[in-house]
Amino acid sequence: MLNKYARAFFTRVLTPFASLLLRLGVTPDVVTLIGTCGVTAGALIFYPIGEFFWGTVVITLFVFSDMLDGNMARQLGRSSRWGAFLDSTLDRVADAAVFGGIALWYAGRGDDLVLCAVTLFCLASGQVVSYTKARGESIGLPVDVNGLVERSERLVITLVLAGFSGFEKSFGVPHIGVLLPIALWVVAVGSAVTLGQRVVTVRREAAEADAQAQARENEGEAQEKGRTV
Repeated sequence: MLNKYARAFFTRVLTPFASLLLRLGVTPDVVTLIGTCGVTAGALIFYPIGEFFWGTVVITLFVFSDMLDGNMARQLGRSSRWGAFLDSTLDRVADAAVFGGIALWYAGRGDDLVLCAVTLFCLASGQVVSYTKARGESIGLPVDVNGLVERSERLVITLVLAGFSGFEKSFGVPHIGVLLPIALWVVAVGSAVTLGQRVVTVRREAAEADAQAQARENEGEAQEKGRTV
């Protein structure tokens, strides 16, 4: 849902910067790698020590590379299979770093094993949600469904509320730290619903595809019998 509107806006904003990078000889793959390294560093350096505000600032600065590299590729007029593979793979690395950093906080100084478990569920369910679409498409199914909480929603909810929750430690704002647990529970429930939506969709599409294949097979057999009579 966020992809539809946010990407259109940020495409207009980032296009001049993407053009500048191309003129400087920077490639889309380099932007993808730098962006992932920045997100990973921000998440795994700041989040495990409870610096959620500054960690989110660093992550946000680099997370836009996910749209910037695609913008650069479109300007070059070359969308390669390798670029799509690299982008998708490193997205999973970045997501794992964000939730892994939060899980490390709750497993350590945050001292809350329940929220640690919820965070790990967010990490795992996000990866599985992405896998269901990729696996469905690999067997020829469209996986035509807009899930309740997809990658953009997961990141926006988590990063925005994590950033605000960091005001408690960084600026002394009381009680605002509760926003991060709320974000994690929302993402966990939303991811579970999205996974269910994708599984149901793939099951329906697979049944329809199998029925169509069986109908074609029966039609072919009927035509073959007609020719032999």
